[in-house]
Amino acid sequence: MTGFAQFKERLMQIVFMLSALTAIVAVGLISVFLFASGLPTIFGLGISDFLLGYDWSPSDQPPSFGILPMIVGSIYVTVGAIILGVPIGILTSVFMAKICPPQIYRLIKPAVDLLAGIPSVVYGFFGIVVLVPLVRETFGGNGSSILTASLLLAIMILPTIIGISESSLKSVPDELYEGAVALGASHERAVFGIILPAAKSGIMAAVVLGVGRAVGETMAVKMVAGNQAVLRLPTELLKGTRTLTANIVLEMGYAEGLHRQALIATGVVLFVLVLLINLLFSLINRRSG
Repeated sequence: MTGFAQFKERLMQIVFMLSALTAIVAVGLISVFLFASGLPTIFGLGISDFLLGYDWSPSDQPPSFGILPMIVGSIYVTVGAIILGVPIGILTSVFMAKICPPQIYRLIKPAVDLLAGIPSVVYGFFGIVVLVPLVRETFGGNGSSILTASLLLAIMILPTIIGISESSLKSVPDELYEGAVALGASHERAVFGIILPAAKSGIMAAVVLGVGRAVGETMAVKMVAGNQAVLRLPTELLKGTRTLTANIVLEMGYAEGLHRQALIATGVVLFVLVLLINLLFSLINRRSG
């Protein structure tokens, strides 16, 4: 290897290392900011009053900052998106990777990629114009509900789940499929019995990323979830709710003082919620491995 080639290889190693360190530092700075700003507020308000309180009334005297209904609303919306979106995303990725004819694949692949590039506010507009009336006419209620938000989020997480799952399925060695077929398995049985389990770790990563987007989505959920006053726990799928992200974006523009600090503390809770979801999926992946 020539001296220039060695220098170029070393330079690229340094570039890749700096890129990785930049990502780590960025996550670290975000974590430090959130916890340094939010934890004192949580302890100052009282952990139980903040996390288990029902009343969010920053304009009252004295103000109340209880986020339990928003936590439950966020969980409901996210779980609904998982139930609706994950099976469709995984099955679509299996179809695209191992079953889809090339002519149809050339149509489906750009459509899935296009879904990933649509802005959240456009999804929200689609939800208001299409999903809200559809849910209202089919199931009743006013249409702006947990169910509508779950349907919309299920559509939004599909590109992430489909793209990463498809790549994982295609990365499985062909020898596994060929061996299964040689032993007498049908094409479908080889795909679902051999290829799909072999790509499990990549599929779980796709689900985690999709769930992360569902938890952190703001604008689209704000537009279709109803954003009702958070004075009680959401108990019906056809009723509106306010999620943690929607509450932050609705009030951060004019919040100040303790109100602003309480919104930052809400961000801490959201951050921890995402970490717990990732940890849960990691544990499931390990136990089933």
